[in-house]
Amino acid sequence: MAVPWWGWVGFLVVVIGLIGLDLGLVSRRSHVIGFREAAIWVTIWVGLALAFGVGIWLIGGAEPGLQYFTGYLIELSLSVDNMFVFVLIFSAFAVPAEYQHRVLFYGILSALVMRGLMILGGSWLITTFHWVLYLFGAFLVITGIRMALQREEREVDIENNIAIRLVSRIAPVTGEYHGQHFLTRVNGQRMATPLLVVLVLIELTDLLFALDSIPAIFAITQDAFLVFTSNVMAILGLRSLYFLLAGLVERLVYLRLGLGIILAFVGIKMLASAFIHIPTLLSLGVVILVLAITTIASLVWGKPAAQRAASASAPGDTAHQ
Repeated sequence: MAVPWWGWVGFLVVVIGLIGLDLGLVSRRSHVIGFREAAIWVTIWVGLALAFGVGIWLIGGAEPGLQYFTGYLIELSLSVDNMFVFVLIFSAFAVPAEYQHRVLFYGILSALVMRGLMILGGSWLITTFHWVLYLFGAFLVITGIRMALQREEREVDIENNIAIRLVSRIAPVTGEYHGQHFLTRVNGQRMATPLLVVLVLIELTDLLFALDSIPAIFAITQDAFLVFTSNVMAILGLRSLYFLLAGLVERLVYLRLGLGIILAFVGIKMLASAFIHIPTLLSLGVVILVLAITTIASLVWGKPAAQRAASASAPGDTAHQ
């Protein structure tokens, strides 16, 4: 899909405007994001993403439209996996609920810049060295298998955390929060607050997830504009989606299995691209089907890890008594 330079500029201007709107309406004051507010913003972001995809379909044709929607759905579903880690980070650092949206806002803002650079770099690599596609494919298959086999989320190690070491190089870290500030002054000395540590940790986490999600979208399309826009539109709604699903995410116990299957599928698609052409519509159907099955299975039969542990220990405790 040939997009002129002004198309890129126009998209970036709209995105910056949306971020500014979000900053002015939601992030200007510290408050707890409730379910209703989160649902409204999720509806807005998803609606904008779908409308943009329809525009691509009408202007560029059915194939670019399907590629955008498939990339968007893959990125959005992988973003849900991010939420498992976000919940652990906020819990481990006891981040007050009214400050969490500020951390996510600046984390997402930085992620847009970081992912944009990674997408441009990946696009250049694929264009210059086509064999890189097969490295991406092998990486996705291995990552997908590992994700599918991983049962429990790792805990956040506060004592030996890399984010604390990185922030400590800039300034000493205070032992308590100072409102929604990332930096503060204590007795005239500039100090970092735990909120800055959490922000850095969120950024590092997103970087690791981007290593999975960006190659996965390149398996669907190598069009840099479609890869970038589908990524950006999914990330923009991530914060609102977090507050909408934060209480539900621990119940999605089979989602990681589904995401592992999706990553392995797109990795195989990338590896087999020289021999077999898998239509984009089929890829979209596989992604939707896997997500639907694992989500429904989680909600019907799944239990959070804490409940499973409690259920497993209950008979032994009774017998001991």
